Amino acid sequence: MMFAPQRIVCLQPSATVILAGLGHLEKVVACTKYCADVCPQVRAAIVADSWTAQSKEILAANPDLVIAAVPYQEKSVAEILKAGVRFLGLAPKTLRDVYQDISVISGLVGASGQGDEMIAKMREQIDSVRVRTGNAVRPKVFCEEWGKPLIASQPWVAELVEAAGGDFVGEPGLSITPDKILQHNPDILIAAWCGAGDRVPLEKIVRERSWKQLRAVRDSRVYCISDELLNTPAPTLLKGLDALASAIHPELFPVPPGLRKIGQTKELRSTI
Repeated sequence: MMFAPQRIVCLQPSATVILAGLGHLEKVVACTKYCADVCPQVRAAIVADSWTAQSKEILAANPDLVIAAVPYQEKSVAEILKAGVRFLGLAPKTLRDVYQDISVISGLVGASGQGDEMIAKMREQIDSVRVRTGNAVRPKVFCEEWGKPLIASQPWVAELVEAAGGDFVGEPGLSITPDKILQHNPDILIAAWCGAGDRVPLEKIVRERSWKQLRAVRDSRVYCISDELLNTPAPTLLKGLDALASAIHPELFPVPPGLRKIGQTKELRSTI
C-alpha cells in the first residue's frame, strides 16, 4: 500500500503553501511561525523551523510525516531524525526543483492532478511575463536575500528576474561584497531579506554600504520586496514575479502588494 500521510509537520513555509494550494492544509498538524505568516489560514501548533528543529515538539504533534527544507543545521537534522518519523527533506535551487517538490508533495497526499495544474499555472504565468518583456530594454538587477553578510538571492529568483526582463547581477545564492556591487553598478537594487517581511531598511543599507553613487540609487530604483514572495519556493513566487516585473519594468506592469520603493520608509527596529 502506498504511504499516504494524514498528519504532517511542516518546518518550512513552502511545504505549507504547497499543501494549501493542493487543498490539503487540514493535514498540517504543526508548522512554523513563518508558515503561519505566509499562510494565515493554517490551524496548527507552532514549532521550531528547519534551522532550529526540536524532536520533542515534532513528536508532540504525533505526525506521520515531517517536511523540512534547507537551510539546515547539523544538530537540527539530528533532531528531526531523532523523532523517528518519516522525513522528506527538500533542497530547491531552481524553478525546476520547485516544480519537482510540488510534484513529490502532491503525489504523497494523493493530489497529483492538482499538483500538475499548479505547476502548469506557474509555468504559464512566468512565460506570460517573459513574453511581455521580450522586446524591452534589459536593466541590470541586483537582488539580495540577506544583508550581513551580503548574499545574492537564490537561483530561482535569478530566473524570475530574467523572466521579468532584467539581467541578474552576481552569482545567485552566494556572498558578494558591497564593493563588487559598486563595480557592477546595477540599474535596480532589490532587497528581500529572509524573515524580514517588508521591513528591509533601504535608506540605511545604501548609506552604510556607501552606495549613493550607484545608478540605481541616483535614479531612486531601490526596492524592498516582501520576504515571503521571493524566498518561499512555492506558488507564492508568482506574486514575487509580479513585484519584480513592476520594479524592473514599471511602464509595463502596475505596482502590486508587497513592493516598496526607497523613500517609503519602514525601517527595521534592529540593526543589520
